[in-house]
Amino acid sequence: MDGRSCRWRYNAPHKQNVSFHPMVGVYKFPQNEWSIEVRSIRECEAACYSDCSCTSFAFNKTCLLWYGELQNTIVFDSRSEGYLMYMRVVEQKQEKSEYKVAIIVVTVIGGLVLILISMILLWRGKRKLFTEKPVNSDSRLMIFSNSQLKNATKGFSEKLGEGGFGCVFKGTLPGFSVVAVKKLKDLRQGEKQFRSEVQTIGMIQHINLVRLLGFCAEGSKRLLVYEYLVNGSLNSHLFSNYSAKLTWNLRYCIAHGIAKGLAYLHEECRHCIIHCDMKPDNVLLDAEFCPKIADFGMAKLLGRDFSRALTTMRGTIGYLAPEWISGLPITHKADVYSYGMMLLEIISGRRNSEKIKEGRHTYFPIYAACKVNEGDVMCLLDRRLDGNADAEQLEKACRIACWCIQDAEDHRPMMGQVVHMLEGVMDVEVPPIPRSLQYFVGMEDNNTQSAECN
Repeated sequence: MDGRSCRWRYNAPHKQNVSFHPMVGVYKFPQNEWSIEVRSIRECEAACYSDCSCTSFAFNKTCLLWYGELQNTIVFDSRSEGYLMYMRVVEQKQEKSEYKVAIIVVTVIGGLVLILISMILLWRGKRKLFTEKPVNSDSRLMIFSNSQLKNATKGFSEKLGEGGFGCVFKGTLPGFSVVAVKKLKDLRQGEKQFRSEVQTIGMIQHINLVRLLGFCAEGSKRLLVYEYLVNGSLNSHLFSNYSAKLTWNLRYCIAHGIAKGLAYLHEECRHCIIHCDMKPDNVLLDAEFCPKIADFGMAKLLGRDFSRALTTMRGTIGYLAPEWISGLPITHKADVYSYGMMLLEIISGRRNSEKIKEGRHTYFPIYAACKVNEGDVMCLLDRRLDGNADAEQLEKACRIACWCIQDAEDHRPMMGQVVHMLEGVMDVEVPPIPRSLQYFVGMEDNNTQSAECN
């Protein structure tokens, strides 16, 4: 066995330093020595060093080696004369510096882990103050308390709008940034039914529908939390002198997006969703002016009180289909009628319910229907656009609007067909004039109107 193998053997599990300590004044050597022939004391030391079981050696012309315990050894005072004997000394030690570094590293890592865990628990605790778990595994809707939404809206201080369903306030919630909170009023629906209907609405996702984020059903409080859209309602851009002017291309894209959103609600959802209150106030615009329909599904939430809420809403009367007045069953074709009325407003920048002075016409939809029938649609374009519009698109949009406001439901197109018409997939013929408009509003004389249109 050589020195390297001996050193390696003693290095496990701790590092060792092997040395030979001189013992002077030895009067009598131990028993059971082993004698070998060497030329020097260095060779004698090497011989003992190379054998890990060698415990001591002495050199007196001959190399004496001892193994195991040393017995019957007589040693005088170290200052006395005697033999010289060397004892094997093995120092086992750990690398203290490495041990200290390991302790420091473990301590630091442990501290960081504890800090991280504390921060996560604190964050989750703060988030829980504002949000709860989703309604179920299939829904992303969050449940909020009234106090949470009150804090988020700073006591419902910043009002974004108000309608027959309630008021909308701007708020800020962790994880959602800015939101719009709608406080519903006069809602007598039970909590269980309300939760069920809200859950159904929350599962409806489309690029042209405002996303419902969550709700509150606490006692008599009923609140809905929606995504916030920075450009506000279409109403504010069509009829405000202070808003940015909507170009014709942008208006056409907005009309197309609204049609796609309604087509999705009517024809692509598991159950047909009738909006029942389509108007520019309920179309919101995001940062890129992409239109998103708001307040869809409110008919399910309000139930029997819905028709009363509609008729009390300001301006809504200008979008109601004839069946609302006649008492006929309300279908998705009522939304088609409202879309047609709204499309006329998008084209002209005029409110349908306002009186006008165009010849003997005092009601814009009748005037527009007559002009479409005559093939003269440029006069219907918003004057702020100075005639800057695609003539083919303008005529197509005007014809579509007049088809949508036909008296009979069967004469109105499906919203999916409206989308195809706007996209140029389907041709649009010249529509007949809806005769019931003059009776519905009571603003014009039948004979006078018939003479002018003919």
